[in-house]
Amino acid sequence: MKYQHAPRGWNSWDCYGASVTEEIVRKNAAYMAEHLRQYGWEYIVVDIQWYEPTADSHTYHPFAPLCMDAYGRLQPAENRFPSAAGGKGFAPLAAYVHSLGLKFGIHIMRGIPRQAVHQNLPVFGTDITAREIAKTDSICMWNTDNYGIDPTKQGARAYYDSIFRMYADWGVDYIKCDDIAREFPHAKEEMQMLSDALHDCGREMLLSLSPGPAPVEQAEFLKSVANMWRITDDFWDQWALLYAMFERAEKWCIHTGANRWPDADMLPVGAILQDYGKENRTKFTTDEQMTMMTLWSIFRSPLMIGGELTMLDDFTTSLLTNERILAMHEKARHAHPLWRRNIAGNEIIAWAAASTTGESYLALFDCGELPCELTLSSDDLEMERITAAENLWTGARAAVQDTLAVSLQPHSAAVFALR
Repeated sequence: MKYQHAPRGWNSWDCYGASVTEEIVRKNAAYMAEHLRQYGWEYIVVDIQWYEPTADSHTYHPFAPLCMDAYGRLQPAENRFPSAAGGKGFAPLAAYVHSLGLKFGIHIMRGIPRQAVHQNLPVFGTDITAREIAKTDSICMWNTDNYGIDPTKQGARAYYDSIFRMYADWGVDYIKCDDIAREFPHAKEEMQMLSDALHDCGREMLLSLSPGPAPVEQAEFLKSVANMWRITDDFWDQWALLYAMFERAEKWCIHTGANRWPDADMLPVGAILQDYGKENRTKFTTDEQMTMMTLWSIFRSPLMIGGELTMLDDFTTSLLTNERILAMHEKARHAHPLWRRNIAGNEIIAWAAASTTGESYLALFDCGELPCELTLSSDDLEMERITAAENLWTGARAAVQDTLAVSLQPHSAAVFALR
């Protein structure tokens, strides 16, 4: 499957952790279709533990009973996803999302449910049982749902085939597989098997691998098995995590593109952590949110909104619907850091990229604690000359005489299309 740009969508984790419901998903899908689809936002992704009836927060209930079919394949909890009743799975919800012109995704954990192993359920279409294929010493350190699968065992691939064919029947377009992106070397063969099963399931699906940091020395392998993979652990609304992303993006920038996307994780913007029973909003300042959106877009990370869409305010909407920034997300090529400089006591970071339209992109970031005034020459930007600049956040255009004057506030960004 080929994409004009890295995927854009919404994921339920930042808002609801494991507790999202069908009603919430439908409301967010309807909002995206009406207000964001025209800007290239198209994925609606149900995150972890949609099969856990008692899930109620970002905190997991260890060893909670899970909803499964007779073959150890996890099913949506009907008390949370009522349209799944009668063995329909996610098919009705996926059909609703598709009817809005959007695409539907789900989160899964690597491996096979421990519950299926303990009950020794049969693997669909085989005479093999779950206990025979489980790798019981391969476990997730933060979630008790699954064991790994031993790729050397007869029937191991059959289990992955069975779940992906079920997902294909449901109409799933996007799989976020967890407990896998950083699990080298012990999960590498399982990662290949999972990827092969997805690609043989009869339906095109995007494959996202989490959590990070994925090891950069495995970049070529990751490109061969997935569409996107996390370069960080869970990313939240903390300046220290955003600042650290510059180094992560620098390591991964040469691997971005051609339907393969190093993933800086979700955008924790707007109303997040809604499962705590009150309106929590991002702790990022408006400048920090623009810095995040600028870096993610020039780097061409996938863009997954973490906030509750129906609670978007005017600023967050403007952040997510700036057509010039989103055009850069689509058209930037060969993005890379130009330099890091100490200017008047502040660390200033410059990134550059080519554009498919013939322009050059320049992003400037003030990572210090003071405002900064810059006057940059064409030599500073490694360009022969500068004749015109368009500020992508404001739309302001200016003719320039080989220098570019820029004002930056602490933790802010400015980004330009240059000619």
